[in-house]
Amino acid sequence: MKKLPLLKTLLVGMLAFSVFALGGCGSTKTNDGGMSTLEKAKEKGAVTVGFANEKPYAYKTADGKLTGEAVEIARAILKELGINEMQGELTEFASLIPGLQAKRFDMVTAGMFITPERAEQVSFANPEYSIGEAIAVKKGNPLNLHSYEDIAKHGTAKVALPGGAIEYDYLVASGVPKDRIVTVPDMPAALAALQAGRADVITATGPSVQATLDTAADPNLERVMDFTQPVINGKNVKGYGATAFRHEDSDFRKAFNAELQKLKESGELQKILESFGFTEQELPGDATVEDIIK
Repeated sequence: MKKLPLLKTLLVGMLAFSVFALGGCGSTKTNDGGMSTLEKAKEKGAVTVGFANEKPYAYKTADGKLTGEAVEIARAILKELGINEMQGELTEFASLIPGLQAKRFDMVTAGMFITPERAEQVSFANPEYSIGEAIAVKKGNPLNLHSYEDIAKHGTAKVALPGGAIEYDYLVASGVPKDRIVTVPDMPAALAALQAGRADVITATGPSVQATLDTAADPNLERVMDFTQPVINGKNVKGYGATAFRHEDSDFRKAFNAELQKLKESGELQKILESFGFTEQELPGDATVEDIIK
């Protein structure tokens, strides 16, 4: 019977040690303390952005520098937020939203058009530009294409564009059969398809088509200057591009919007846009993301 108190003491001691050990393990577990994406970016001084290789919105130069209108606008804004480094994650356009949702990057700077469908998946900042569509063809426009309707009516004309781009929906709505729409990873790939004869026309926003042609400097290609803007569901198409965030990062989006407004008011936004081939006509005006989604 005298052994029972000793055994009891040993058991209590072991239990106390276990509780202490478990508590100690819990106290050394690392976590972000519930910090938001913006707070973590400020603490780190860096942010990872998703971009598609599409001029003039977001692309890498020959020496590896990440630039483009969306990138430079974001860079100016982030600097004011105390975030001085941008790390680019090159992604096919169609993978930008899934990549953002999967937290491969913190925001998307790719000049992405705001649409109600996309707004269900991500949270857009206010627009940084507005723009129309454009097409490019072989020199002399041999198929006489001046609109999406012309492409649809031609019968065999094939059009190339980056997968996931809004132009795909415009083409389908204009009557272009899906089997004549060639989706590719990016605009350089679309250009290659046109040059190789795998497509008869390429399409994207005006600045994107122009930048692609300027880079190629191919005398056998030309932009169709008398292109007629598509009319979808009775409305003339005009797109608005913006930076995208995850829905839960509302503080990041609000802070971004506040600095974007300052860029507009100071005239710096126009200067950045003009350096990438945009004009005053491409400024977003007073449009907000809520206006556009409606």
